[in-house]
Amino acid sequence: MHLSASTPVLVSGGASGLGEAVVRRMRKVECPAAILDIDEARGDALARETGALFVRCDVTDAASVRAAVESARSAHGVARLAVACAGIAPAAKTVGKGAAHDPALFAKTVSINLLGVFHLASIAAEAMVGAEPMTDDGERGIIINTASVAAYEGQVGQIAYAASKGAVAAMTLPMARDLARDGVRVMAIAPGLFRTPMMEGLPQDVQDSLGKTVPFPARLGDPGEFAMLVQHIARNGMMNGEVVRLDGAIRMAAR
Repeated sequence: MHLSASTPVLVSGGASGLGEAVVRRMRKVECPAAILDIDEARGDALARETGALFVRCDVTDAASVRAAVESARSAHGVARLAVACAGIAPAAKTVGKGAAHDPALFAKTVSINLLGVFHLASIAAEAMVGAEPMTDDGERGIIINTASVAAYEGQVGQIAYAASKGAVAAMTLPMARDLARDGVRVMAIAPGLFRTPMMEGLPQDVQDSLGKTVPFPARLGDPGEFAMLVQHIARNGMMNGEVVRLDGAIRMAAR
């Protein structure tokens, strides 16, 4: 799919981190982009800077996602690329200091990281399947979900995060198969250690130390590199039903 001024894009979690990088890259190629995020201050600021549309959205609430998708559709038309980047990464063990993992924290993580992805993907796809094809192959749209290397090598204290991201990875192929007859591709990206707000909250020496654990390049990933992959996936029609690791060959240790 050629990304152009006629290609509307949705990005959940688009006000910061990986999502922000996707919004910036999409605007660079002049795609009408909608930032779906719960952070109004950051979302408004990014929208003013880039010319994107900000729509407040709680990804855990299907009704909120539907309303946001409809708002973006009213402004830009049917989104042909939907990228789900909203997520949290709490640290808690199955049993920590003698107490079981807080079930509410586990549920919150799954609600944002998994249900939030599902809500955007399914609601965006609903509009895509009724739209006119964009290519000779009959392609109508692309869904790109964000998993994590933690889906495969969850570390100590990542049980909720790993479970949620593992589920995103697992639903990629069946979702692609579900939507194949309608010309909608589904992919997922599993980033490794990236310089996101969560990572930038750590002391610089800790960030540097973590970067050195990446085989090559021995540094933290730049969110712009994630956005580059989003753009490539959108343009490469044979990429479908797969989870692509973007991690500099890292394989996470237990801790």
